[in-house]
Amino acid sequence: MPLRCAIIGSGNIGTDLMVKMLRSDRLELTALVGIDPASDGLARAKSLGLDAPHEGPDWVIDHADDFDMIFDATSAYVHVRYYKKYREAGITAIDLTPAARGPKVIAAVNLTEHLDSDNINMVTCGGQATTPMVHAIRRAAPSLPYAEMVSTVSSKSAGPGTRQNIDEFTKTTSTALREIGGADHSKAIIILNPAEPPIIMRNTVFGALPEGTDHEAVIESVYAMEKDVAAYVPGYRLKNRPVIEEGPYNTPGGVVPHRAVVLLEVEGAGDYLPPYAGNLDIMTAAAMRVGEAVAEHRGVSA
Repeated sequence: MPLRCAIIGSGNIGTDLMVKMLRSDRLELTALVGIDPASDGLARAKSLGLDAPHEGPDWVIDHADDFDMIFDATSAYVHVRYYKKYREAGITAIDLTPAARGPKVIAAVNLTEHLDSDNINMVTCGGQATTPMVHAIRRAAPSLPYAEMVSTVSSKSAGPGTRQNIDEFTKTTSTALREIGGADHSKAIIILNPAEPPIIMRNTVFGALPEGTDHEAVIESVYAMEKDVAAYVPGYRLKNRPVIEEGPYNTPGGVVPHRAVVLLEVEGAGDYLPPYAGNLDIMTAAAMRVGEAVAEHRGVSA
């Protein structure tokens, strides 16, 4: 039987995730839970025959026996308050906020490492987009003294939750570049661009390359990773061929002779959100990838 699921958070991310989950053979969505009874997400959920309460996470706790797994699309603050309650209620939580509670999972890198965890953190949109490329550089190089990412998203695609969590975004993303990407030192930057018409998500990844690095191997690794991520995020693509720039470069990890520069963009699938909101789409697509992997791990077949 599919895993019985609820989504908490009826904003942009939660509603887009709802549309994706209704197509799943392994996950059975029965409720979209919010706090605003007038939200578009709850109205859509009702029209689709789903439960659509507006009592927030407490409703899920009260109905814990009805769910095997929840997807938290609220905010870092809310998840920090409730993740232990989900655990005590016996519900597995997939956390789409940058709360950084529980193991971090980047779907293209460490998908299978934490499938038994009761609380999986999906890092951030920037983390899902750029950590795979940092990992791709690291696996082809002797070491990665420093990695940096700059993520630029449309201001229109950054809702109240994203804006409230900017500090958590940069910290959680930077940590993922080290813990999962393999960099010794790291930095994460996010830019909310107010341009009209809205731009799609664009990311720049810098990776410090030590002496002895096979540059062509790095480039091949980056291309292979592009395919891996695009398998579940079709709008994920490199803007051009990765570049190896000649230094020297003085980084927090020391002086290196070269650095890799990877430019990529993420276009959304347009399920609920507009295509320019690739930063939100990659989060929901990655969460779906992880949720279905958990279901398969528990013996649920498509």
